[in-house]
Amino acid sequence: MMTRLKASLLAFAVLAASAGFAVAQEADQPKPPEQNWSFHGVFGRFDQAQLQRGFQVYREVCSNCHRLSIPFRTLEDQDGPGYSEAQVKALAATYQVTNDEPNDQGKIFQRPGTPADTFPPPDAFPNDQAAAAALGKAPPDMWLLAKSIKYERGFPWFITDVFTGYQEDGTDLIYGVLTGYTHKDDPQWNLYYPGHRIAMPMPLQDGAVKYTDGTPDTVQNYAKDVAAFLTWAAEPTMMERKRIGFRAIVFLIVLSVLMYLVKKRIWADAH
Repeated sequence: MMTRLKASLLAFAVLAASAGFAVAQEADQPKPPEQNWSFHGVFGRFDQAQLQRGFQVYREVCSNCHRLSIPFRTLEDQDGPGYSEAQVKALAATYQVTNDEPNDQGKIFQRPGTPADTFPPPDAFPNDQAAAAALGKAPPDMWLLAKSIKYERGFPWFITDVFTGYQEDGTDLIYGVLTGYTHKDDPQWNLYYPGHRIAMPMPLQDGAVKYTDGTPDTVQNYAKDVAAFLTWAAEPTMMERKRIGFRAIVFLIVLSVLMYLVKKRIWADAH
């Protein structure tokens, strides 16, 4: 018994030391600061005003280089940005999209967008090859960006995250990168980007986007708002998933209690 206990303690010590070594190895690569997001946790919800501001930042700044492969109509989602049908229809019409089928003359043509269309690629880069030729590397599609990028939280966070429901590492990393341009003489040095070198020069400046709801026009607010918007774009059904999950948990708890009471009643006469 004592031997097994010593072996268990030794294994735990080795695990803790390994985790500490991993953290030490990454000491020169700071982790992005963990932000307070309205959608964190089981009962978290997207802030509709924040998502609308984030979309404004995407449209006025990010869309110059980055595509967002979602249909216009998803912006009507009441768990998301919550734009009206008329607003989305008007927005879609401001874009030119390539028609899926040729016209009567057999030619592919462009037309104003409709809510059913997907956001088209940036005008300057109709495809990834054109973007790579101009920039050296094609900017990533922002559709799944918040879910596709991660960073190692390290020990003990990867354990505590199971209990706190932390899933915002991609969102925090987007915010960190957008606010991590700390070398004014080097627009491509980034504190939180792996290796500190990023192909994208600093995209945001204070006052670049004019908010109309009174929110200060600062880089920190732009970064937080667009990070929240991209999180919604990557998982627009998050709120429904949380509602279903909560109902399932309540159902299982009630079912467990009922099964316990039934079991107790059935076996009551056996004693």
